Amino acid sequence: MAGGLKDDDTEEFKGLRITSLDDESDEEEEQNEQDIVIDEDDEEEEDEEARNSVVLGFVKKPKTARSLLRHFFPSKAGGVPAWLDPENLPSGRSCFCNICDEPLQFVLQVYAPEEKQSAFHRTLFVFMCTSMVCLRRDQHEQWKCHQDKPSRSVKVFRCQLPRDNPFYSSEPPKKDSTDPPLKAGAALCNWCGSWKGIKRCTGCRRALYCSEKHWVKHSRTGHEHDCQRLRINSQLADSSSDETTPAVLLKVASNNVWPEYKIIQESESSYETDMPDDTVCSNSLVSSNRTDDALMSIAENFEGDDDRKSWASFHERIALAPEQVLRYCRIPGAKPLWPVSSGRPSKADIPKCSYCAGPLCFEFQIMPQLLFYFDVKNDVDSLDWATIAVYTCEASCDASVAYKEEFAWVQLS
Repeated sequence: MAGGLKDDDTEEFKGLRITSLDDESDEEEEQNEQDIVIDEDDEEEEDEEARNSVVLGFVKKPKTARSLLRHFFPSKAGGVPAWLDPENLPSGRSCFCNICDEPLQFVLQVYAPEEKQSAFHRTLFVFMCTSMVCLRRDQHEQWKCHQDKPSRSVKVFRCQLPRDNPFYSSEPPKKDSTDPPLKAGAALCNWCGSWKGIKRCTGCRRALYCSEKHWVKHSRTGHEHDCQRLRINSQLADSSSDETTPAVLLKVASNNVWPEYKIIQESESSYETDMPDDTVCSNSLVSSNRTDDALMSIAENFEGDDDRKSWASFHERIALAPEQVLRYCRIPGAKPLWPVSSGRPSKADIPKCSYCAGPLCFEFQIMPQLLFYFDVKNDVDSLDWATIAVYTCEASCDASVAYKEEFAWVQLS
C-alpha cells in the first residue's frame, strides 16, 4: 500500500527497497479546557486495519557504527543526522530554535520511502531544542499554527530522492561497506556535527561551525589548543581544498550529543498475544519494569479524571512493548495514541502543507521512553514530553527545497 510500511524480514523500517548493512551483521499560559475542541473521530477507537498497521520502533546499539552512515539509509536516534541529500541542507533560521536562537539538536530520523518515483528514498528528520523552557513555550505556539511563522523549538524535515540521483547508486549498497556514496556532502559543524559549517575559525581557518555560538562553545572547551596544530596542517594542505565531508564517521566536539542507536522495527500486532514475561520486548536494552517506572512517573502530574483514564488506556496499549520509542502508521485515517486527553489537536489545528497547500496526515509519534535511552535526567527542568506527533504532507510533494519542513505537535504531561 502506498504510504504504508510493508512487511519484510529485515530489522529496518518496513518499506525498504534496498538492503541495509546491519541486515546481515545483526540483521507560559495554559490552554483552557473549554477552548480545546476535539473532533468526535478522535474519541473513537482505531479500526482494525489501523491497529494492525502500527509499526513499533525500538532502539538498539549497532554492531558497527558504519552501518548508520547515510549511504545505508538508516533509521536512527541520537548521534548526528545521516543527511539523505548531503549537499542542500536546511539553512538559515530553520536550523535554530525560534525561541532561544540556539542551534537545534538532532533527535532521530526515520527512513520511510513511498511507492512514487520521486520518493524512492525518503527520510524524516526530527530536531529539537534541549531547553524545557522552550519546549513549554513551543506547546503554546503550536496552537498558532495558522500564523505565517510560528515560533517552534521542535522541527521536522522531509527529504526525498528518486532512485536515479546524483548522490547514491541506483543499486543496493554492498554488505561489505566498500562502496561509498557517489558524492561527498557539505562540510558540517565541528561542534555539533549536524548543520552545515558556514563560519570558519579565525585562528586555524580549518574548523567550521554552523553558528557563532558553536564556535564560542568549542573555543571555551579547548579548541584553542588544537589551532596551532591545525594551522601547521593547513599550511601543508591545499588551501583551496573543496569544503565537503565524505561519508565517514564524524568526530564531534560537543559532549552533549545524545547517544546513538539504530532503530529497529516490529509490528505491534505481533505483541498482541499472551507471552511469558521473559519474552516480552526481546529487543529491549533494559528491563520493562524500569521503563514502566519512568512512564508512570508522568502520571503523577495528572489532575483530571479524563487524563487519568486516557493514560490508563495508553499504558494498557503499550504494556506489551514498553520499550517502544516510536509508533509509525501512515495509512489513511491513522491517529496518534494520545497519552492524555488534554492538549490534543483538532483537525483544524493541523495546518496545510506549506509547499503544496495539501493536507497533512499523521505519520509517526515519538514516545517519552526515548528520553530514558538518551540518559536525560528526571529533574524538574529536564527535557520531558508525553508524546510528539509528526504530521507530513499526505502527497509527499516534490516542490521547492530539498528539505521541506513538516509539522510536529507536542503534548506535555
